[in-house]
Amino acid sequence: MAWLNATPKPPPGSRRDDANRQAQRLSRIDQLKKDKAPIPMPPNPAPHITGWLIAMGIVQPTGMSIAALGWAEIAGWQQSMCIRLTPWEASLLRNLSSAYVAETRRAESELCSAPWQVAVTQREIDAEMARLELVLGGGDDDE
Repeated sequence: MAWLNATPKPPPGSRRDDANRQAQRLSRIDQLKKDKAPIPMPPNPAPHITGWLIAMGIVQPTGMSIAALGWAEIAGWQQSMCIRLTPWEASLLRNLSSAYVAETRRAESELCSAPWQVAVTQREIDAEMARLELVLGGGDDDE
Protein backbone atom coordinates (compact mmCIF):
# COMPACT_ATOMS: atom_id res chain seq x y z
CA MET A 1 0.00 0.00 0.00
CA ALA A 2 2.86 2.38 0.75
CA TRP A 3 4.29 1.91 -2.75
CA LEU A 4 0.93 2.69 -4.34
CA ASN A 5 0.38 5.77 -2.18
CA ALA A 6 3.88 7.17 -2.78
CA THR A 7 4.41 10.05 -5.19
CA PRO A 8 7.47 9.18 -7.30
CA LYS A 9 10.10 11.87 -7.74
CA PRO A 10 13.00 12.09 -10.20
CA PRO A 11 16.53 11.85 -8.80
CA PRO A 12 17.55 15.03 -6.93
CA GLY A 13 19.67 17.40 -9.00
CA SER A 14 18.56 15.98 -12.34
CA ARG A 15 17.13 18.23 -15.07
CA ARG A 16 13.77 16.58 -14.66
CA ASP A 17 13.89 17.34 -10.94
CA ASP A 18 13.82 21.10 -11.61
CA ALA A 19 11.00 20.77 -14.15
CA ASN A 20 9.13 18.29 -11.98
CA ARG A 21 8.98 20.70 -9.03
CA GLN A 22 6.72 22.94 -11.08
CA ALA A 23 4.40 20.12 -12.19
CA GLN A 24 1.71 18.68 -10.00
CA ARG A 25 2.74 15.13 -9.21
CA LEU A 26 0.34 12.25 -8.69
CA SER A 27 0.76 9.24 -6.45
CA ARG A 28 1.09 5.90 -8.21
CA ILE A 29 -2.46 4.95 -7.27
CA ASP A 30 -3.84 8.28 -8.54
CA GLN A 31 -1.90 7.88 -11.81
CA LEU A 32 -3.28 4.36 -12.26
CA LYS A 33 -6.81 5.65 -11.64
CA LYS A 34 -6.24 8.48 -14.13
CA ASP A 35 -5.00 5.96 -16.72
CA LYS A 36 -7.99 3.71 -15.91
CA ALA A 37 -5.52 0.89 -15.27
CA PRO A 38 -6.16 -1.89 -12.78
CA ILE A 39 -4.68 -1.27 -9.36
CA PRO A 40 -2.24 -4.06 -8.54
CA MET A 41 -2.43 -5.44 -5.04
CA PRO A 42 -0.18 -7.99 -3.39
CA PRO A 43 -1.62 -11.21 -2.00
CA ASN A 44 -3.13 -10.74 1.45
CA PRO A 45 -3.24 -13.98 3.45
CA ALA A 46 -4.43 -12.22 6.64
CA PRO A 47 -7.00 -9.54 5.75
CA HIS A 48 -8.12 -9.20 9.35
CA ILE A 49 -4.59 -8.10 10.36
CA THR A 50 -4.37 -5.48 7.60
CA GLY A 51 -7.91 -4.39 8.47
CA TRP A 52 -6.81 -3.76 12.05
CA LEU A 53 -3.74 -1.85 10.85
CA ILE A 54 -5.86 0.37 8.61
CA ALA A 55 -8.32 0.94 11.45
CA MET A 56 -5.42 2.03 13.69
CA GLY A 57 -4.25 4.50 11.07
CA ILE A 58 -1.23 2.57 9.67
CA VAL A 59 1.20 5.28 10.86
CA GLN A 60 1.24 8.27 13.16
CA PRO A 61 2.07 11.83 12.12
CA THR A 62 5.17 13.45 13.59
CA GLY A 63 5.24 17.10 12.59
CA MET A 64 6.70 17.02 9.09
CA SER A 65 6.83 13.27 8.59
CA ILE A 66 5.33 9.97 9.69
CA ALA A 67 6.43 7.32 12.15
CA ALA A 68 5.42 3.76 12.93
CA LEU A 69 2.56 3.26 15.33
CA GLY A 70 3.78 3.18 18.90
CA TRP A 71 2.81 0.73 21.58
CA ALA A 72 0.61 3.36 23.24
CA GLU A 73 -1.42 3.80 20.04
CA ILE A 74 -1.82 0.05 19.63
CA ALA A 75 -2.86 -0.35 23.28
CA GLY A 76 -5.27 2.58 22.98
CA TRP A 77 -6.86 1.09 19.89
CA GLN A 78 -7.28 -2.25 21.64
CA GLN A 79 -8.96 -0.59 24.58
CA SER A 80 -11.23 1.56 22.41
CA MET A 81 -12.32 -1.36 20.22
CA CYS A 82 -12.55 -3.92 23.06
CA ILE A 83 -10.21 -6.17 21.12
CA ARG A 84 -7.45 -8.04 22.90
CA LEU A 85 -4.54 -8.73 20.56
CA THR A 86 -2.14 -11.54 21.30
CA PRO A 87 1.47 -10.41 21.80
CA TRP A 88 2.49 -11.72 18.36
CA GLU A 89 -0.41 -9.87 16.69
CA ALA A 90 0.51 -6.59 18.39
CA SER A 91 4.16 -7.08 17.47
CA LEU A 92 3.22 -7.91 13.86
CA LEU A 93 1.07 -4.75 13.60
CA ARG A 94 3.93 -2.60 14.89
CA ASN A 95 6.34 -4.27 12.43
CA LEU A 96 3.90 -3.76 9.55
CA SER A 97 3.60 -0.09 10.48
CA SER A 98 7.40 0.23 10.53
CA ALA A 99 7.63 -1.51 7.15
CA TYR A 100 5.01 0.90 5.75
CA VAL A 101 7.10 3.89 6.87
CA ALA A 102 10.27 2.42 5.34
CA GLU A 103 8.52 1.56 2.07
CA THR A 104 6.97 5.04 1.88
CA ARG A 105 10.45 6.56 1.91
CA ARG A 106 11.92 3.98 -0.50
CA ALA A 107 8.99 4.30 -2.90
CA GLU A 108 9.55 8.03 -3.45
CA SER A 109 12.14 7.12 -6.09
CA GLU A 110 10.56 6.92 -9.53
CA LEU A 111 12.82 3.94 -10.21
CA CYS A 112 11.40 1.98 -7.28
CA SER A 113 9.58 -1.15 -8.40
CA ALA A 114 6.63 -2.62 -6.56
CA PRO A 115 7.66 -4.81 -3.65
CA TRP A 116 5.58 -7.60 -5.21
CA GLN A 117 5.48 -8.98 -8.75
CA VAL A 118 2.61 -7.89 -10.95
CA ALA A 119 1.87 -8.51 -14.60
CA VAL A 120 1.97 -5.39 -16.75
CA THR A 121 -1.32 -4.83 -18.55
CA GLN A 122 -1.70 -3.62 -22.12
CA ARG A 123 -3.46 -0.49 -20.81
CA GLU A 124 -0.43 0.36 -18.65
CA ILE A 125 1.88 -0.16 -21.65
CA ASP A 126 -0.32 2.09 -23.82
CA ALA A 127 -0.43 4.81 -21.15
CA GLU A 128 3.36 4.70 -20.73
CA MET A 129 3.90 4.80 -24.50
CA ALA A 130 1.62 7.84 -24.75
CA ARG A 131 3.67 9.60 -22.03
CA LEU A 132 6.90 8.72 -23.85
CA GLU A 133 5.54 10.09 -27.13
CA LEU A 134 4.69 13.36 -25.35
CA VAL A 135 8.24 13.62 -24.04
CA LEU A 136 10.11 12.35 -27.11
CA GLY A 137 7.85 13.68 -29.82
CA GLY A 138 5.07 12.29 -31.92
CA GLY A 139 7.22 9.87 -33.85
CA ASP A 140 6.66 11.53 -37.24
CA ASP A 141 9.19 10.13 -39.71
CA ASP A 142 8.78 12.82 -42.38
CA GLU A 143 12.53 13.34 -42.69
